[in-house]
Amino acid sequence: MDNAIALKNQLLQISTPAYITQTNGQLSFSTREEALLSSPERNISSPGKIAFLPAIGLENLGDKAFKRRHGLTYPYIAGAMANGISSAQMVKTMAENGMVGFLGAGGLSLEKIEENIIDLKHSLKEKPFGFNLIHSLGDPDHEMATVKLYLKHQIRLISAAAFMRMTLPLVYYRVKGIFRDNTQEIITPNRIIAKVSRIEIARQFFAPPPEKMVAQLLASSLITREEAELSQEIPMAHDLTAEADSGGHTDNRPALTLLPTMIGLRNQFMEIYHYTTPLCVGMAGGIATPESAAAAFGMGAAYILTGSINQSCVEANVCEDVKRLLCQAEQADVAMAPAADMFEIGARVQVLKRGTLFPVRAEKLYQLYKTHACFEEINERSRQEIEEKFLLTGFEQAWQSTRQFFENQGNPKEIQRAQTDPKYKMALVFRSYLGQSSRWAIDGIPQRKMDYQIWCGPSIGAFNQWVKGSFLESHANRKTAELALNLLFGACLCTRASFLRAQGIELPLELTTFKPLPKKELLSLISMRS
Repeated sequence: MDNAIALKNQLLQISTPAYITQTNGQLSFSTREEALLSSPERNISSPGKIAFLPAIGLENLGDKAFKRRHGLTYPYIAGAMANGISSAQMVKTMAENGMVGFLGAGGLSLEKIEENIIDLKHSLKEKPFGFNLIHSLGDPDHEMATVKLYLKHQIRLISAAAFMRMTLPLVYYRVKGIFRDNTQEIITPNRIIAKVSRIEIARQFFAPPPEKMVAQLLASSLITREEAELSQEIPMAHDLTAEADSGGHTDNRPALTLLPTMIGLRNQFMEIYHYTTPLCVGMAGGIATPESAAAAFGMGAAYILTGSINQSCVEANVCEDVKRLLCQAEQADVAMAPAADMFEIGARVQVLKRGTLFPVRAEKLYQLYKTHACFEEINERSRQEIEEKFLLTGFEQAWQSTRQFFENQGNPKEIQRAQTDPKYKMALVFRSYLGQSSRWAIDGIPQRKMDYQIWCGPSIGAFNQWVKGSFLESHANRKTAELALNLLFGACLCTRASFLRAQGIELPLELTTFKPLPKKELLSLISMRS
């Protein structure tokens, strides 16, 4: 037992290399090669196996170019969750611990976004942080206004999410301000980390900005001729996150096929365009345990990105009821539901189904929308259910509230179209229910508990299984950076164990099992060297 404890302690000292011997089924270690070679166990009559256990620090994981580009110590991103669920506090704690977080700007007003910009710039100064830019299919003016706000405040890093093609605002953000320095190197002040799951979209991000859009920006005097010319020598994004089966907008792609595909595409585009700065591919979707994090890095991920598991942390801007539901979730407690922002085209998001009726109700609304030309065509029983249980008001009253929303947003086009198109009017009212449901979850509206829309992927179930019985089992103890450091530390342990297996050393189960540790204990192990 004492030997097992000693070996476990050695494995936990991830920054200390060691030599492991296995003789007659017994394991022993030494941190000095000469001591190992002089060991009596190495005689001919007692043959054994010898293996080298390399030092693998958290800072050794991932891609150096990616970490250097963004000023990171560790290759870890706390991904953006819309409506400010990824809060300013979450972004701050990531930056203060050598990682980066993105504020969930999607769904927030320009005033609220600007308020967070001022807060984060004042608090973090030169430390890394970013903001989300979600594709606004139905409101391109808002997308452009958001980009102009980012440029005004010199926000130098954005996460581009849910894009189905390049858009003028996105190209404008990327191209504005590029120049050659005195060594003739092209400097791109505005950096994009794209989040994609489809190869046709990834191609557009790895390629230079579309010439037609660049010409349009030049003709509108939004960029200079020099910026237009230099734009054809840079990719839209140097960094791309391969998003597998995740919460929110997702195509449910399997990580085992998606990441290698995106890495292969990166290699292809580096060869085609001869970029002087390397392209990087990270991994997101399903990363919730040391094993999954280690697997992502082992497959070549430049960094990892988490989302669903962060939503259960104290810094997440959701109500306590939602955090409790997330902590109880298992892998099968998720479902796909219609998306509010792209309702008419059938886009879907992955949400928690445990403790809420939202997925079922949202699906019913979408099916009724598809099969009816207007709300009045729907059978009386379904209309009554929608008004009494979903909308909690009459359809016309719901429409007046929806209309007021678009008036306040300064978007009369939607109102005008709805007044001439009953099917579109129905879509807007149904979208209003879907859109508000995520806000109810954030605010914790008691009478709307069954309508909470909680964006979540199956990773939450794996995470809950891993932390069961540890201090992270309760949402009250889950802190985003502490959680991240535990995942990275666990990934280092898994990688070290893999090195030993490759050399014929099989470790007992109790030596390879790692449960989360408080940050103070982790940091002492991370800094420990022989």
